[in-house]
Amino acid sequence: MHGIRTAAQARAWLDQQGKSVQEFAREHGVDPATTYQVLAGRKKGRRGEAHRVAVLLGMKLGTISAALENGQR
Repeated sequence: MHGIRTAAQARAWLDQQGKSVQEFAREHGVDPATTYQVLAGRKKGRRGEAHRVAVLLGMKLGTISAALENGQR
């Protein structure tokens, strides 16, 4: 990946993979509502699950803690 994706680029990336937001959320063990909120800009991805979603979508550089990676909250 080159650079950080915008929300529109992240949606296009999901479309290129043939995945819905719901499928992406299920595959990564995140809340679909949080994923939609990050894509819509209502959550900025600064901490917690929103941060994890933003990093997974390539909308933010960062790391995901082991606890969040294993689906723990």
